[in-house]
Amino acid sequence: MLQGKVVVITGGAGLVGKEFTKAVVENNGVAIIADINEELGLKAKNDLQEELNTTNIDFVRLDIVSRVSLTECIKYLDEKYGKIDALVNNAYPRNKNYGRHFFDVTYDDFVENLGLNLGGYFLASQQFAKYFQKQGYGNIVSIGSIYGIVAPKFEIYEDTGMTMPVEYAAIKSGLIHLAKYMAKYFKGMNIRVNTLNSGGIFDNQPKLFLDKYKEKCLNKGMLNNSDLKGTLVYLLSSMSQHVNGQTIVVDDGFSL
Repeated sequence: MLQGKVVVITGGAGLVGKEFTKAVVENNGVAIIADINEELGLKAKNDLQEELNTTNIDFVRLDIVSRVSLTECIKYLDEKYGKIDALVNNAYPRNKNYGRHFFDVTYDDFVENLGLNLGGYFLASQQFAKYFQKQGYGNIVSIGSIYGIVAPKFEIYEDTGMTMPVEYAAIKSGLIHLAKYMAKYFKGMNIRVNTLNSGGIFDNQPKLFLDKYKEKCLNKGMLNNSDLKGTLVYLLSSMSQHVNGQTIVVDDGFSL
Protein backbone atom coordinates (compact mmCIF):
# COMPACT_ATOMS: atom_id res chain seq x y z
CA MET A 1 0.00 0.00 0.00
CA LEU A 2 2.93 2.36 0.57
CA GLN A 3 5.16 1.05 -2.20
CA GLY A 4 8.27 3.26 -2.38
CA LYS A 5 6.77 6.08 -0.31
CA VAL A 6 9.24 8.00 1.84
CA VAL A 7 7.56 8.69 5.18
CA VAL A 8 9.09 10.86 7.92
CA ILE A 9 8.02 9.94 11.47
CA THR A 10 8.91 12.52 14.11
CA GLY A 11 9.51 10.92 17.49
CA GLY A 12 10.11 7.73 15.54
CA ALA A 13 12.21 6.15 18.30
CA GLY A 14 9.37 6.26 20.83
CA LEU A 15 6.79 3.73 21.98
CA VAL A 16 4.33 4.41 19.16
CA GLY A 17 6.87 5.80 16.71
CA LYS A 18 8.64 2.46 16.39
CA GLU A 19 5.35 0.76 15.56
CA PHE A 20 4.66 3.39 12.91
CA THR A 21 8.11 2.72 11.47
CA LYS A 22 7.29 -0.98 11.31
CA ALA A 23 3.95 -0.27 9.64
CA VAL A 24 5.56 1.77 6.86
CA VAL A 25 8.21 -0.88 6.16
CA GLU A 26 5.73 -3.75 6.34
CA ASN A 27 3.75 -1.99 3.63
CA ASN A 28 6.80 -1.55 1.37
CA GLY A 29 7.55 2.06 2.21
CA VAL A 30 10.74 3.75 3.39
CA ALA A 31 10.49 4.86 7.03
CA ILE A 32 12.54 7.80 8.28
CA ILE A 33 12.98 7.86 12.06
CA ALA A 34 13.28 11.58 12.83
CA ASP A 35 14.09 11.97 16.50
CA ILE A 36 15.91 14.47 18.70
CA ASN A 37 17.63 11.65 20.62
CA GLU A 38 20.35 10.38 18.27
CA GLU A 39 21.36 7.46 20.48
CA LEU A 40 17.81 6.12 20.79
CA GLY A 41 17.07 6.86 17.15
CA LEU A 42 20.03 4.95 15.81
CA LYS A 43 19.32 2.04 18.17
CA ALA A 44 15.70 1.92 16.99
CA LYS A 45 16.86 1.99 13.38
CA ASN A 46 19.37 -0.82 13.86
CA ASP A 47 17.04 -2.97 15.96
CA LEU A 48 14.14 -2.64 13.52
CA GLN A 49 16.32 -3.24 10.48
CA GLU A 50 17.46 -6.49 12.05
CA GLU A 51 13.97 -7.48 13.22
CA LEU A 52 12.35 -6.78 9.85
CA ASN A 53 15.35 -7.79 7.73
CA THR A 54 15.20 -4.55 5.76
CA THR A 55 17.32 -1.60 4.69
CA ASN A 56 14.26 0.61 4.22
CA ILE A 57 14.74 2.45 7.52
CA ASP A 58 16.77 5.62 7.89
CA PHE A 59 17.52 7.93 10.81
CA VAL A 60 17.88 11.69 10.86
CA ARG A 61 18.30 13.79 13.99
CA LEU A 62 15.47 16.31 14.16
CA ASP A 63 14.45 19.01 16.61
CA ILE A 64 10.92 20.01 15.57
CA VAL A 65 11.15 23.43 17.23
CA SER A 66 14.28 24.34 15.27
CA ARG A 67 13.82 25.74 11.77
CA VAL A 68 17.51 25.07 11.07
CA SER A 69 17.14 21.42 12.09
CA LEU A 70 14.03 21.03 9.94
CA THR A 71 15.72 22.63 6.94
CA GLU A 72 18.74 20.32 7.28
CA CYS A 73 16.48 17.27 7.63
CA ILE A 74 14.47 18.11 4.51
CA LYS A 75 17.63 18.88 2.53
CA TYR A 76 19.23 15.56 3.55
CA LEU A 77 16.15 13.55 2.59
CA ASP A 78 15.63 15.37 -0.69
CA GLU A 79 19.26 14.80 -1.72
CA LYS A 80 19.18 11.13 -0.71
CA TYR A 81 15.71 10.07 -1.89
CA GLY A 82 14.69 12.79 -4.35
CA LYS A 83 11.28 13.11 -2.70
CA ILE A 84 9.37 13.08 0.58
CA ASP A 85 5.86 11.63 0.43
CA ALA A 86 4.56 12.22 3.93
CA LEU A 87 5.19 13.66 7.37
CA VAL A 88 3.82 11.99 10.51
CA ASN A 89 3.78 14.44 13.41
CA ASN A 90 4.28 12.05 16.29
CA ALA A 91 6.92 13.61 18.56
CA TYR A 92 5.89 14.68 22.05
CA PRO A 93 8.39 17.19 23.42
CA ARG A 94 7.69 18.56 26.90
CA ASN A 95 9.58 20.16 29.76
CA LYS A 96 10.48 18.59 33.10
CA ASN A 97 7.43 20.06 34.86
CA TYR A 98 4.90 18.69 32.39
CA GLY A 99 2.06 16.66 33.90
CA ARG A 100 1.38 18.59 37.10
CA HIS A 101 -2.13 18.99 38.45
CA PHE A 102 -4.08 22.01 37.22
CA PHE A 103 -3.50 24.33 40.20
CA ASP A 104 0.21 23.53 40.24
CA VAL A 105 0.87 24.42 36.58
CA THR A 106 2.69 27.73 36.17
CA TYR A 107 2.06 30.10 33.31
CA ASP A 108 5.64 29.69 32.06
CA ASP A 109 5.39 25.89 32.02
CA PHE A 110 2.01 26.00 30.28
CA VAL A 111 3.33 28.31 27.56
CA GLU A 112 6.58 26.38 27.14
CA ASN A 113 4.84 23.03 26.73
CA LEU A 114 2.36 24.42 24.20
CA GLY A 115 5.25 25.99 22.32
CA LEU A 116 7.28 22.80 22.29
CA ASN A 117 4.46 20.55 21.18
CA LEU A 118 1.75 22.44 19.33
CA GLY A 119 4.34 24.96 18.18
CA GLY A 120 6.65 22.16 17.05
CA TYR A 121 3.86 20.50 15.07
CA PHE A 122 3.09 23.85 13.44
CA LEU A 123 6.73 24.52 12.52
CA ALA A 124 7.38 21.01 11.21
CA SER A 125 4.18 21.10 9.16
CA GLN A 126 5.00 24.55 7.81
CA GLN A 127 8.51 23.63 6.69
CA PHE A 128 7.54 20.28 5.15
CA ALA A 129 4.53 21.91 3.46
CA LYS A 130 6.87 24.38 1.75
CA TYR A 131 8.73 21.40 0.33
CA PHE A 132 5.48 19.64 -0.59
CA GLN A 133 4.24 22.75 -2.39
CA LYS A 134 7.34 22.81 -4.60
CA GLN A 135 7.18 19.04 -5.07
CA GLY A 136 3.55 19.22 -6.18
CA TYR A 137 2.08 16.92 -3.55
CA GLY A 138 2.37 15.90 0.08
CA ASN A 139 0.64 14.33 3.05
CA ILE A 140 0.67 15.34 6.73
CA VAL A 141 -0.76 13.15 9.49
CA SER A 142 -0.73 14.52 13.04
CA ILE A 143 -1.17 12.18 15.99
CA GLY A 144 -3.83 13.67 18.21
CA SER A 145 -5.89 12.32 21.08
CA ILE A 146 -9.45 11.72 22.18
CA TYR A 147 -8.73 14.34 24.83
CA GLY A 148 -8.60 16.87 22.04
CA ILE A 149 -12.23 15.96 21.35
CA VAL A 150 -13.86 15.22 24.72
CA ALA A 151 -13.39 16.56 28.23
CA PRO A 152 -11.21 14.48 30.56
CA LYS A 153 -12.87 11.69 32.53
CA PHE A 154 -11.18 12.69 35.76
CA GLU A 155 -12.87 9.93 37.75
CA ILE A 156 -10.62 7.28 36.18
CA TYR A 157 -7.57 9.00 37.69
CA GLU A 158 -8.84 9.00 41.29
CA ASP A 159 -6.54 7.28 43.80
CA THR A 160 -3.88 6.66 41.11
CA GLY A 161 -1.65 9.71 41.57
CA MET A 162 -2.16 10.39 37.87
CA THR A 163 -3.97 13.22 36.12
CA MET A 164 -4.81 14.41 32.62
CA PRO A 165 -2.51 17.42 32.08
CA VAL A 166 -4.21 20.66 31.10
CA GLU A 167 -1.44 21.28 28.56
CA TYR A 168 -2.33 18.02 26.84
CA ALA A 169 -5.95 19.07 26.40
CA ALA A 170 -4.93 22.42 24.92
CA ILE A 171 -2.30 20.87 22.63
CA LYS A 172 -4.39 18.02 21.28
CA SER A 173 -7.51 20.12 20.69
CA GLY A 174 -5.33 22.72 18.98
CA LEU A 175 -3.85 20.06 16.70
CA ILE A 176 -7.27 19.14 15.34
CA HIS A 177 -8.12 22.66 14.28
CA LEU A 178 -4.57 23.31 13.06
CA ALA A 179 -4.99 20.36 10.69
CA LYS A 180 -8.30 21.71 9.41
CA TYR A 181 -6.80 25.17 8.97
CA MET A 182 -3.85 23.83 7.00
CA ALA A 183 -5.99 21.52 4.86
CA LYS A 184 -8.11 24.52 3.84
CA TYR A 185 -5.10 26.80 3.41
CA PHE A 186 -3.42 24.28 1.11
CA LYS A 187 -6.42 24.19 -1.24
CA GLY A 188 -5.19 23.52 -4.78
CA MET A 189 -1.69 22.50 -3.63
CA ASN A 190 -2.39 18.74 -3.49
CA ILE A 191 -1.32 18.58 0.17
CA ARG A 192 -3.53 16.54 2.51
CA VAL A 193 -3.66 17.06 6.28
CA ASN A 194 -5.49 14.79 8.73
CA THR A 195 -5.43 13.99 12.44
CA LEU A 196 -5.36 10.48 13.91
CA ASN A 197 -6.83 10.77 17.39
CA SER A 198 -5.85 7.95 19.69
CA GLY A 199 -7.30 6.54 22.85
CA GLY A 200 -4.97 5.71 25.72
CA ILE A 201 -1.91 3.60 24.92
CA PHE A 202 -0.80 0.92 27.38
CA ASP A 203 2.51 1.83 29.02
CA ASN A 204 2.49 -0.08 32.31
CA GLN A 205 0.00 2.23 34.00
CA PRO A 206 -1.37 1.19 37.43
CA LYS A 207 -3.93 -1.65 37.34
CA LEU A 208 -6.52 0.50 39.14
CA PHE A 209 -6.34 3.06 36.34
CA LEU A 210 -6.41 0.41 33.60
CA ASP A 211 -9.52 -1.18 35.12
CA LYS A 212 -11.33 2.16 35.41
CA TYR A 213 -10.30 3.09 31.88
CA LYS A 214 -11.62 -0.17 30.45
CA GLU A 215 -15.03 0.43 32.06
CA LYS A 216 -15.37 3.50 29.81
CA CYS A 217 -14.61 1.51 26.64
CA LEU A 218 -16.68 -0.92 24.59
CA ASN A 219 -14.44 -3.97 24.27
CA LYS A 220 -10.68 -3.92 24.73
CA GLY A 221 -9.94 -0.88 26.86
CA MET A 222 -6.43 0.57 26.73
CA LEU A 223 -4.89 0.23 23.27
CA ASN A 224 -1.58 -1.42 22.43
CA ASN A 225 1.07 0.65 20.68
CA SER A 226 0.35 -1.28 17.47
CA ASP A 227 -3.40 -0.59 17.36
CA LEU A 228 -3.04 2.63 15.36
CA LYS A 229 -0.98 1.08 12.55
CA GLY A 230 -3.84 0.18 10.22
CA THR A 231 -5.41 3.62 10.36
CA LEU A 232 -2.06 5.32 9.82
CA VAL A 233 -1.29 3.17 6.77
CA TYR A 234 -4.74 4.01 5.38
CA LEU A 235 -4.12 7.75 5.81
CA LEU A 236 -0.69 7.47 4.20
CA SER A 237 -1.94 5.42 1.25
CA SER A 238 -3.76 6.32 -1.95
CA MET A 239 -6.85 4.61 -0.53
CA SER A 240 -7.49 7.82 1.44
CA GLN A 241 -6.54 10.22 -1.36
CA HIS A 242 -9.75 12.24 -0.91
CA VAL A 243 -9.71 12.22 2.90
CA ASN A 244 -8.58 15.72 3.85
CA GLY A 245 -8.95 17.91 6.93
CA GLN A 246 -10.52 15.05 8.87
CA THR A 247 -10.36 13.82 12.45
CA ILE A 248 -10.23 10.02 12.72
CA VAL A 249 -10.71 8.42 16.15
CA VAL A 250 -9.29 5.07 17.28
CA ASP A 251 -10.28 4.58 20.93
CA ASP A 252 -12.51 1.49 21.41
CA GLY A 253 -15.43 3.83 22.04
CA PHE A 254 -13.88 5.64 25.03
CA SER A 255 -15.01 9.01 23.71
CA LEU A 256 -18.66 7.99 23.29
